[in-house]
Formats: sequence, C-alpha cells, structure tokens
Amino acid sequence: MTDFVTTSEGTRLAYVDSGGPGRPLLALHGAFGCGRCWMPMAERLGRRIIALDQRGHGESDKPGDYSRAAFVSDAAAVIEKLGLGPVSVIGHSLGAINAYQLAAQRPELVESFVALDFPVEVGEFTDPWLDALPARFPSLTQMRATLHRLVSMGVPFHFMESAVRDSDGWHFQWRAEDMRSVKRGVIGTWWNDWTGSTCPALLLLGGDSAVVPPDHAREMVSRRPNTALATIAGAGHDLYLTHTDEVAAHIARFLP
Repeated sequence: MTDFVTTSEGTRLAYVDSGGPGRPLLALHGAFGCGRCWMPMAERLGRRIIALDQRGHGESDKPGDYSRAAFVSDAAAVIEKLGLGPVSVIGHSLGAINAYQLAAQRPELVESFVALDFPVEVGEFTDPWLDALPARFPSLTQMRATLHRLVSMGVPFHFMESAVRDSDGWHFQWRAEDMRSVKRGVIGTWWNDWTGSTCPALLLLGGDSAVVPPDHAREMVSRRPNTALATIAGAGHDLYLTHTDEVAAHIARFLP
C-alpha cells in the first residue's frame, strides 16, 4: 500500500510498504524510478521492504531542490517518522549514493547498507534522450517503443513503473527538468561520505555495467573497511530488476 510522510520542511513523500515478517528494510530507487520497483525484491527476500518514492519521483512532491542534503534529509525523515532506525538500507544508483551519504551523516539511523552499481567519483554526463522524449504518448505501446529506441542504459520496466494516464494520454510521474537537476546533483567526488561510516556495507555491481569500473570498485572496497564486493555476471546497471533472484541471494546473505 502507498502511504505518505511529511518532512519538517513540508515535503510530502510517498512510500510503499510491502508488509511481511521480520525487521523492515528501507529501499531507495534510482533516478527515473519509484518505490514500487522494489516489490519483486521484497517477494524474493521474504522481507518487509519500505520503498520510498524519492523527491521528484512517483507520488512524492517535486519541490525543485534536488541537492545531496535534501535527499539525505528525506531518507532520515522517513526512518525517524516510521520508527525504523537503525535500519538496513538498500539503494540503487541515485539511491546508492543517498544510502552511503545517509550512513556517513546519520550513522545512528543506519545499521548496514547495500549500494547497487554507483561509484564514488561521478563526472559530468548528459541524457540527450530526454530532449527527444515527448511530454505525452497516445498509447502505452508507443511509450514503451519510444523508450526502447531512445534509452541506451537501463531497462524499460524501470521507467514504465512511473507511467500514468490522464485525459491527454500517457506520461511519466517525473519531469525531465527535475531529472536533469537530480543527475547534476550527484556529480562530484564523495570519498569522505563513502568512508565516513563504519557499518557493514555491500557494493553490488552488474558485470556488464560500465557505471563502476573494476579498478574503481576495488578502490572503494579497499578504502572502506567492513565492505564486501560482489559482481553479477551478465547484469547491467538495473541489475535488481533484470537479475532479481541473484541480487536477492547476495543481499540475503549480507543482511543481518
């Protein structure tokens, strides 16, 4: 079910609670995603997952502030308002940097984290396909076909979970200008945050993904104690969607 919390700054955040037994996990999706993308993982793990629609995504507010501080503050607010902490956090891409920055800045809230396919040093990049993406699509079929044609990284399911229909056709819950701001916000070198916590961590990568080069991955693990590295052969950047069983197995072995 989808529910909402409101931060002290007044930002309304949606989250999906899978229900289920055991201690809950907080899951943070990547750019263009939403909380419901994590529900197949909840089923595989047999664990209760609380999956946030991060600001600018899904049913959460789009406040215009997509800074590092804003994302970390949102995750902390959800943990505190739902009484989850300390909690294990699973983050993919944008969610991964949010997870490790949260662990560094609010260590009392995070007992461990899993970072899926995101580096510590993030250079300039662009998403030119956003400029070619129509604001509305006459059909779901055309929306899916356009994604297949334009998007070179990621799987359509990652985007299609955010597809909604109104009287003008199909569109995404996120706005292109917001996503550009979200991605600009992760550019930088974040070693202080990556090494700023001591809780157990798992860096889980797609073997066919170029987002985290092998040398960089090894440096991430060597510079942060209490960190394990695993790679799933044949998986790309959206590994938790395309290789759900394998990712779930690694996470299950890692989690307390």
